Amino acid sequence: MADFAADLAIWGPGGSAHGMVSLKAGQKYCRDLATTHYENFPVVSWLLPRNLHQHFYNVYAYCRWSDDLADEIDETARSLELLDWWLGELRRCYAGSATHPVFVALAETIQQFDIPAEPFENLLSAFRQDQNVHEYATFDDLRDYCRRSADPVGRLVLYLCRSYNEQNVAWSDSVCTGLQLANFWQDVARDLDIDRVYLPIEDCDRFGYSRDDLRNRVTNPAFLKLMAFEVDRARDFLTAGLPLVPALPGRLQMDIELFIRGGLKILDHVERIDYRVWETRPKVRKHEFIGLLAGCVWRAFGRRVARLGR
Repeated sequence: MADFAADLAIWGPGGSAHGMVSLKAGQKYCRDLATTHYENFPVVSWLLPRNLHQHFYNVYAYCRWSDDLADEIDETARSLELLDWWLGELRRCYAGSATHPVFVALAETIQQFDIPAEPFENLLSAFRQDQNVHEYATFDDLRDYCRRSADPVGRLVLYLCRSYNEQNVAWSDSVCTGLQLANFWQDVARDLDIDRVYLPIEDCDRFGYSRDDLRNRVTNPAFLKLMAFEVDRARDFLTAGLPLVPALPGRLQMDIELFIRGGLKILDHVERIDYRVWETRPKVRKHEFIGLLAGCVWRAFGRRVARLGR
């Protein structure tokens, strides 16, 4: 939070930075942000074609700033005000008058890959919702949130991969929602710390897990059955999106599969700790990540051999 507060003081509305930012400086800013911020999996792996690295950094930087404006600001009213400002900066970017380093870099990506504003705007819509909606009555409500908080990221990736079509979008949306759900079930305790509950009320009721039990972080048979149900649902979304992998070009297949397999591995860990996520936060270890990477490379090699043998 301290790093973001410093960045906001420099690059936020009324910040200390003045004058135009060069494209090179904007790109460096996005690259530094993407390579120094912790994520479950690296934003860019060596599998990704080098000519796409900077563009992925640029999109990540936009998402990172959007997320921080929603989560790292103490006051809801101030967060909403800043998200409105950020939307204004996005529109300035599309109008050709970007000055913030993220948008200076992102403008080149938008132009080169002909990316519409909708996925960027949908993300901001979800982040605004986070300020006022702290729990979800039904899974349909949660799924609608994921359509704006997660699915746009996959659609942006498809634009960067020049693989945007109706079928790929459907698979990508399934993957992104599955990854979002896996993250929710990994972070049930962390989310409650910031007064956010993503376990749908209808599911809690179905398994007899009361809101008092949830607020008190009770691990009981009802909770374990509830979590097993949610993990299975997230796994279904991820596996339904696996056909996207061979539909993508070249080395991009391995990079996208790595994210899917990583999400599945998180769910495996939740299952392995008997769904006791109140007590333990499951995460993928470095040696496991290396194993996932090796598996993705091997399967990609097998697909290439199969194509050559036809």
